[in-house]
Order: sequence, then structure tokens, then C-alpha cells
Amino acid sequence: MANNGTVQKAIEIFEKQLNQPLKTALEVCARCGICAEACHYYVSEPKIEHVPAYRAEQVRKFYRKRHNFLGKFLSGLVNASELDENTFDKLVEMAFSECTLCRRCTFNCPLGVDTPLVMRTIRAMATATGRAPEILVMLADAAIAKGENPEVFKDMFIQQISELEKELQEITGNPNAKIPVEKEGARILYVALAGAHTILPPAIIFNEVGEDWTLSLYEAANYGVFLGDVERAKKIAKRIIDEAKRLKVQEVVVAECGHACAALVWDAPNWFGETFPFRIRSIVEVVAEYIQKGLLNVDAVHEEPVTYHDSCNLARTGGIFEEPRFILRKVVKDFRDMNPNGIENYCCGGGGGLVALPEYYEKRMKAGKPKAEQIKKTGAKIVAAACENCKLQLGDLNNYYALNVKVKGIVDLVAEAILHRKKQTEEIS
Repeated sequence: MANNGTVQKAIEIFEKQLNQPLKTALEVCARCGICAEACHYYVSEPKIEHVPAYRAEQVRKFYRKRHNFLGKFLSGLVNASELDENTFDKLVEMAFSECTLCRRCTFNCPLGVDTPLVMRTIRAMATATGRAPEILVMLADAAIAKGENPEVFKDMFIQQISELEKELQEITGNPNAKIPVEKEGARILYVALAGAHTILPPAIIFNEVGEDWTLSLYEAANYGVFLGDVERAKKIAKRIIDEAKRLKVQEVVVAECGHACAALVWDAPNWFGETFPFRIRSIVEVVAEYIQKGLLNVDAVHEEPVTYHDSCNLARTGGIFEEPRFILRKVVKDFRDMNPNGIENYCCGGGGGLVALPEYYEKRMKAGKPKAEQIKKTGAKIVAAACENCKLQLGDLNNYYALNVKVKGIVDLVAEAILHRKKQTEEIS
């Protein structure tokens, strides 16, 4: 339960966040309700609390009380009221568990009202007052600490990668396959996530094309984004930006992770107010380019029908629609798109950090119902995705709704196609 001091602090943060984009989002809503059917929460469970305009309206009430002439003196006429403890508690719960920041409502709004921006503002208020989910705060702070003290873990990390390199050589049958770390002057700095599963498949691809690359010391995930805390998010991103500058790379390539890609590709240049001396792209874009340029030859080896789930960040935010489909049509024999897809694709229900919060499992399973139904209609046996959080959520949806599918990354399928081609070549020779 919030207290008066907490609410006052929350209001202070709100006022600091109140820039022109946020004012616009709070001022221009026509209350038409079109956003309702655009929200996967509402589609799965139609009730007023799941209408994006309703959520944002709870913020508009205290915004009007403080910034609207009638709101200050004739509150009842414009539905204005001060923020109280009970309302703030509901707003925090709403922002973290009932909105995945997918932006589908914004794209379907006739006026382009950015309701997720309002929700991120509530998250910032919650974080500043100690009300954010503890696990998200811990993960963000751990990433920052790692950036501040890299020497503490570097030797152990390099040793682990050395062992992983041996596994890579065994898998590929290439004793010269490498996973370089701290290689100055490499063309690419690849930023993975925690876990060998986000390192080995890209390493197979990079070695296959003879790429000049090096592996980042840090993970791509940025939990500061989920907290609505720009300062934390900047510190997490800065580790990678500084590393890329120090190693003098030409390009930073981000693992299959929607929010990490959004943070580094689109947010970071604005956060730091500079043009970086290197390009930043998703691994999906890079692999598509390899195939298009003839640097990577793959065959359609996967027999089972495959569908693709568009990550909200990669698709709606980043416009990465065609690259994953281009890749999939090269490595699978039966590709089936979901309907709707691309910009209109439904969120999986695990975005915005929700997949990391076990206390909201049932909520995200219900929120993922439209996605589960989309998958069923395709008849696919493999669901491909280019985002780690999406893959985790899709895996849970698979179990919850008995979808009987396998969930794989785009790079996983490409790496499998490479290994299949190698095996066939060996058998012929």
C-alpha cells in the first residue's frame, strides 16, 4: 500500500516526465474506444479495465487536476481528481501486469495516442518510489554492477567461452571454428543474452560465412527499459556502447531480443545524444543480408509446417517484417503466416518484462490467448520467433493451451540448416 510520501514522490516524477509527447498522449484521446479491440488483454477478457483508454484515463484525472484550468477549480466537470494512495496502487499493478507496452493500441488509434508512453510513465513513478517488481530492479542493478566491475568476471567468462568454443568445433566438425572475445578491430561485436543457446547458433553462422567478429562481455538484455528508468537503461546500454568504441568495431549486432534491439538501435542514440561510430542491427537483419548476398547458402531442410511470431519491438517499433520471413522461406519447406501479422500481429502476452514475473503467470497466460489461437489456426508444428522473451512466453503458452508445437529462434533454424548441409556434403564425399 502506498503512503502520502510515496504519492508525493510519484507526482514529482510524473512532473519531471511531463514532456510534449506525454502531454499529447494525455490531451488528445477522443474516448472512441477503438483501442479496446486492439488490445490482447481486452480480446482475451473484455472488461473496462482492459481498455487502453481507460487505463490512461486514470492518469489523465490527476493530470487535469494539476494542469487544466477547469480541472483545478471545477473538477467534477472534467473528471479531474488528485492522485491518492489507492489509485496509485492500482496504477502500478495495471502498468506492470496489464500492459505489455506492445503499442498495438497506438497503431490502431485514429489519433495515434501513445498509451504505452503513459504506462511507462507509471512504471517510472513506481520505480522511483520503490514500488516496481523487485526482480526487475535486481536484474537491472546486476547488469549495471557488471559494467562497473568487468574485471571481476572477465577471466571466468573467457574460460567459459573457451569451453563453449570446443563444443562449437565439435558440432561443426571445424577445428578452426572460433568464438573470439575482446578482439580489437573486429568488424562485428555480437551482443548475446545469458546462456550458450544465444551464442552457439550465431557462432555457427559467423564461422560459416568467415565473419570477422568478437563476442561482447555483456548481455544485451536491458531491464532498465522495463522499469521505465532511463538512467538505469542508459547505464546498461553504455557498457556495450563503450565496449564497441574501445574495440573499434564497425557494427554492433544484437541477439534475438526485441527490447534489447529497441534499446540499442532506436533509444540509445537519443539517450546519449550522439551518432555512434558504428552501425547497430538485429542478428536477423545480418543473417538475411548474408543469404541475400550469397555469403550463406542454406537449403529448405525443415519438413514440418512453420509459422512466425512478430516481436512487438522488432515489428511495430523497428519495421523488421520481411527479413525473418525471407530467411524462413529459405530454410523451411512449409511456411504459414499468422493472421493478422506484421504491424497488426498480436503481442504474445509476455512483453514489457512480464515474462520475468512469476507472480503474474496466470495473467500473462490469459493475455496470450489470442496468440495461442493464432498459432492453432496456422496448423504449424514449429513457431519461430526472433525474441527471447517471446520464445519463453510462447513455450509457456504451448504447455498451457496444449498447442503441441516446438518454439525455435530464427538463428536456430538457420544453424540447423547449415549443419544439415554439412552432414549431407560429408555423406556425399
